[in-house]
This record gives sequence, structure tokens and C-alpha cells, in this order.
Amino acid sequence: MGKGRLEAFSDGVLAIIITIMVLELKVPHTADINALIPLIPVLLSYVLSFVYVGIYWNNHHHLLHTCQKVTGSILWANLHLLFWLSLFPFTTAWMGENHFAAIPTMAYGVVLLMAAIAYILLQYLIIGSQGTNSLLKRAVGSDWKGKSSPLIYLIATLSTFWSPWLAQGLYVLVALLWLVPDRRIENVMYEY
Repeated sequence: MGKGRLEAFSDGVLAIIITIMVLELKVPHTADINALIPLIPVLLSYVLSFVYVGIYWNNHHHLLHTCQKVTGSILWANLHLLFWLSLFPFTTAWMGENHFAAIPTMAYGVVLLMAAIAYILLQYLIIGSQGTNSLLKRAVGSDWKGKSSPLIYLIATLSTFWSPWLAQGLYVLVALLWLVPDRRIENVMYEY
């Protein structure tokens, strides 16, 4: 199977995820600037999740660029990733509406952790389908960001019971790590 349908489906799901997140933003009923103050946690959680969805969309695009064929296991792994990403709107809204309370912040971290694991699984299945000369394997190399992100998510998720703000800081840290353009796949692609 070609990768075109997989890319189109994934792009559509990610677009819907962003749409659902923005529809969760409720406008104030007054024109007073002070009416925005209670919405600050909601807006901040939306911005963080929008950045994460953007990071996943960008990296997923590059990941599929290296894929020559799509196997059944790759399709299922991709659905697994999309499942966890589809929970972003729920945990984003819950966390923002509850002003970053411990349980919603922990749930957000669990979803981030599971999405990261699902992405790694998808990456390994694509590498496995390409054989010993895997373009993706050469591109990701030691993958320090990919390996450290789930560990940081786990630490952040566990820390929510002591300090939800520390967890938030760690979630932002991982997002900032991935905002730095990752050119590994592009660099390997342009060698050919």
C-alpha cells in the first residue's frame, strides 16, 4: 500500500484535533478585558497543546517521507498514535478549566507519555519495514530527544502530586526541545 492515504488520513485527524481544541475555547460574555483573566489557564493549555500537535504533525510528515511502503502493522501503529493525540482536546480542556490542578495535569502527562511511546513504536515499525539499510534508522541515529522525552513526561506526570507547576514546566521544556527544528531526516533525504 502507498503512503498517500495514510498521510491524508493522519493530516485530517490532526486538523480535526486542532479544530476541537479551538472550539473548546469559550469567549467571555462581556467586552471587558478583565473577563479574559479567568481564561488565562485555558488559553495557556490550548497554546501548549497546539504546539504539541504542530510538533507531531511536522515530525509525522518527515517520518512518513522516509517510508517506501506501508504495512498493516504501520497502519495500526499510526492509529495507535492518532488515538493518543485525539485525547489532547479532552485533557487540554480539563487541565485549563481546572487551572492546572494535579489530576488533570497528570492526565495530560499520561496522554503525552503514551503519544510519545506510540510515536516511537511507529518509528521502529517503519525502520523494521525498510530493512537493514533503513533511511529512517540512519536519520534518527541515537535519537536522544525521542528517548529523553518519554522519561521527562514520566517524571513530570509523577511530580504532579507534589507540584503541578513543575510538571507544567517539564511539559513546556519538552515542547521547547522539539520546537528547535529537527533536520535529521531532511539531511539524510537530501543525500539522495
